[in-house]
Amino acid sequence: MNLRLRPSMQPASDSSSNSTYRPVYIVYMGELPKKLGPFSTQQLQTNVLQKVVGSNGLAGSMIYSYRRSFSGFAAMLTSDQVKTLAGMEGVVSVFPSRKKKLHTTRSWTYVGLPENNAERRTNVESDIVIGVIDTGIWPESESFNDTGFGPPPSKWKGTCTSAANFTCNNKIIGARHYRKVRSYPENDVQSPRDIDGHGTHTASTAAGNLVPHASMDGLGSGSARGGVPSARIAVYKVCWTDGCYDADILAAFDDAIADGVDIISFSVGSETPDAFFDDTTAIGAYHAMKNGVLTSASAGNEGPSAGTVNNAAPWILTVAASTTDRKYVTQVRFGNGETFEGTSINTIDLNNTMYPLVYGGNAPNTTGNISVYRARLCRQGSLNPSLVQGSIVLCDAYNDGIGPSSAGAIGSIMLNDDPSSEPEVSFSYPLPTSYLQGSEAAEYAMKTRNASATISKSIEVKRRTAPLIPYFSSRGPNVINSNILKPDIAAPGVDILAAWSPATTATSEEGDERVVKYNIRFGTSMACPHATGAAAYIKSFHPSWSPAAIRSALMTTASPMNPANNRDAEFAYGSGLINLTRCNDPGLVYDAGEQDYIKFMCGQDYTAAQIKLITSQDVDCSNVGETFAWDLNYPSFILPGEVGKNVTRVFQRSVTNVGTAGVASYRAVLRAPGELVVRVEPEVLRFSSVGETKRFNVTVTARVGSSGVVSGALVWSDGSHQVRSPIVAHTL
Repeated sequence: MNLRLRPSMQPASDSSSNSTYRPVYIVYMGELPKKLGPFSTQQLQTNVLQKVVGSNGLAGSMIYSYRRSFSGFAAMLTSDQVKTLAGMEGVVSVFPSRKKKLHTTRSWTYVGLPENNAERRTNVESDIVIGVIDTGIWPESESFNDTGFGPPPSKWKGTCTSAANFTCNNKIIGARHYRKVRSYPENDVQSPRDIDGHGTHTASTAAGNLVPHASMDGLGSGSARGGVPSARIAVYKVCWTDGCYDADILAAFDDAIADGVDIISFSVGSETPDAFFDDTTAIGAYHAMKNGVLTSASAGNEGPSAGTVNNAAPWILTVAASTTDRKYVTQVRFGNGETFEGTSINTIDLNNTMYPLVYGGNAPNTTGNISVYRARLCRQGSLNPSLVQGSIVLCDAYNDGIGPSSAGAIGSIMLNDDPSSEPEVSFSYPLPTSYLQGSEAAEYAMKTRNASATISKSIEVKRRTAPLIPYFSSRGPNVINSNILKPDIAAPGVDILAAWSPATTATSEEGDERVVKYNIRFGTSMACPHATGAAAYIKSFHPSWSPAAIRSALMTTASPMNPANNRDAEFAYGSGLINLTRCNDPGLVYDAGEQDYIKFMCGQDYTAAQIKLITSQDVDCSNVGETFAWDLNYPSFILPGEVGKNVTRVFQRSVTNVGTAGVASYRAVLRAPGELVVRVEPEVLRFSSVGETKRFNVTVTARVGSSGVVSGALVWSDGSHQVRSPIVAHTL
């Protein structure tokens, strides 16, 4: 599913509404007031709203009261009312409720978590609850069978929404759905049940049970499983067939935190990043962090353009997508006996039957005034059904397959318009399809009378260049705060097999009749739950670790990726590819808590009043001392510069000893090209006990050339641990 965010930054409107419709805005009021219960908090919010809408306007204005984990409300407001509220005491920010979009058998083994001999603490893992904010879930999937599960952990405070034909169990221990103002889409259901497939896929990737012999009609066959199969799942359905709305998303965060989830998985985002406290994800994740809950979120699918990374607040684990070492190829055989190998995910077997091969440009839909040029691209409505029905259509460019399918074609061959590049992603289509490189296919179709072809079922092959970051994964730099390197990390997000909803088809496209229990998908939406599962895996060994410590463990133990295969280097993959063979024992962690983020806010020039509302703490930034945003205790280092000019920055950091040996000595090892001069003081950190923290400074002088980016790494090594942090200088 590919839900698009409206390009306007205005709040999303309801197309069915009348002229009296007022758009929905979110009024964020920060931390819950001390000594006030949830109902008193709601009364406080009501009083604020009443001052601008009057007592008669209250009933038709407020649609959500956020009062379980933080304070705020969503209401229908006029532009004048918004301006008044924004200037009122007690209000942090007022911003429109916009629409966001939805951004495995082999993948877990690929990142170091094999099926049979991975170390696990299943008794602790069973107490971990992963909150999935998405399109809902298909509870009947075998990936969510609760056989062998005991009752929910005693800490659990959530609920299972009463809805027709939907029940929770001891695997899915909570389920809620959110939809206010707008009517429910006709092609969706008013329950946590997943009609799209996206939420089922992400939930099973993070925490699905071990299911032997899972496949997509034979493709990707193996044992499907999540990263933490023994963990519990709580579902918060905020995404529907028409999108995911901010007001609903913030309500889901409010509930998830109060319900008692341990990790939040959020594969949703905007096309363009927003300021931290004008962004429901950043707000919800901040209050999750305050309560010891890590939010793992997708980086976005707006790549490869620079500055497109999403969900980039420093208290969020921001996840890019990478390939794994497998891909799917689909063979085409022509009537002259020649065969070509293309890419796609094709489960439909034509049994080697030869069908007429028709060039799209020779079959324009003339009744629709379609030109030969448009017909050759095979867009929907461009082909003449009487000329292509029962044939395989050759198209001059990639398309979604709906054009040939709706015209009655048996199959489609699409030509790659850049033969020098190997496709990074295999797409699924509503009919047998192969995406070919080269011009030989076109020559055969154009020059051969009675040309024919057949398309084989896809097969799995080894990918030579893995891991690499595919074109779609959003890139840095972080345009909201250039002092924080984003994305943080990469995880498998291409050709991922996981559970699917039988309420839709394999592609959800017109003409596709395949209903599958497991589906192969791609996107940062698929990468995010891999990082979620990895974070939950760490938490099962270290239940008391903070969200920042867990994130640090993932980042500093990640496998470095090859910049030669990834042009955008750290702006594509952050610290590298998650590595579950090392993440449980990182040796050192870069920890951070609310006080560190308060200092960060001071460095970001937030006012004392804003910080107090967000944190409920009186803060005088002038007493914090000289504070820079880049001194946040983050496991990476970044400094912007100008082409051809030297730039210097001093970073202050601290690391905490979490190794098994109390006495430890770590030496700084620098891996940097000549354009980076790095000095670390002190060069050796000596620890006498577990939990001890040591401070150090890193001075970086960089001279960035025309490439725009130069990078290296600082590694703290004690001989057995390699605690690696990227250092990036750039002019982007």
